[in-house]
Amino acid sequence: MTSRVRGYSRGLATAARPLEAARSRRIVVIVALAALIAAAAVVEVTLLQTRGERTTVSGAVTSPQPGNPPLRLDFGVDTSAEARALIRAQALYDRNHVAQAAPIFARYHTLEAEIGSAFTAWNENGLATLQSLAAAHPSSSAALLHLGIADYWAGHAADAVAAWEKAAKVGADSPYGVRAEDYLHPTLKIPGLPYVVLDFGVPPAIGKLPPAEQLAALARAAAKPDARAKLLYGSALWNLQHPISAERQFEAAEKLAPQDPLARTAAAVGAFSKANPVKAFSRLGPLTGVFPRSAAVRFHLGLLLLWSGEQRKAVAQLRLAAADAPRSSYAKDARRLLSRLPGTRSK
Repeated sequence: MTSRVRGYSRGLATAARPLEAARSRRIVVIVALAALIAAAAVVEVTLLQTRGERTTVSGAVTSPQPGNPPLRLDFGVDTSAEARALIRAQALYDRNHVAQAAPIFARYHTLEAEIGSAFTAWNENGLATLQSLAAAHPSSSAALLHLGIADYWAGHAADAVAAWEKAAKVGADSPYGVRAEDYLHPTLKIPGLPYVVLDFGVPPAIGKLPPAEQLAALARAAAKPDARAKLLYGSALWNLQHPISAERQFEAAEKLAPQDPLARTAAAVGAFSKANPVKAFSRLGPLTGVFPRSAAVRFHLGLLLLWSGEQRKAVAQLRLAAADAPRSSYAKDARRLLSRLPGTRSK
């Protein structure tokens, strides 16, 4: 696959998607979404400063970047002692406390820890270490994603794109694959996946469990022929950036409840990818005719348009969501979001 990118600056932005988002209050989700959209233009590094349309031309280079490259490890719902330690190490690294992060990474021998160690020792053959790790783990999207970051940081733009393309392919159902798509499609400025917002939460008994146990409980419930349970589990997987697994749950929910606008909307949004956003739009757009008064459909269409950089069209859909069913939770969400979008206000 060849990535076509026009010369322009783009941030290696991030978006946290914890499992707890599946049970957060809706206003928290919307405020977080508005903050994410407002911050999307913040530049973390200059990305893909190549000229012309083909960035995979052999030998294409850019200037090396100063300092250490950004580290993008993801531990999902893992709350083990090692995961907590590595999360702490990454937090130190992100605050430029590289010397303090290095011994924590060195304490462990998992691939994520070795990637962290390579980045903390960036000036001591960090790129060569990443190349060796990726060669030893050719099916690891974590290794390939960070190889791409390392290549870009060293000024090897074409090699970075190639590594990200591989990461996106082998890690299509992982946070690392989702991140790679962010880097490959820099014109789509909001990172990660568009939100799937449900108008109901997880049962209180499940919501009290630790994250990993929550996920397991949601999976058990979704194993039954229950559309609502499948939407909850799919939403949790989506928040954890496992889009293919999430889409399967959304599709199953749609089959069980073909007249439910939310189930069909979730299945449509689940088809979204930055490589091929048309697939989701081709399913979600027609639902505005099938369910002309559904605020859920309009609201999610607005989100997809925001993720696709079409803010003017997104605002129109969000205003329709607010007007079509003014007392619905989605109408309230739409008004909150409109009040926070840069340069807009709800009517």
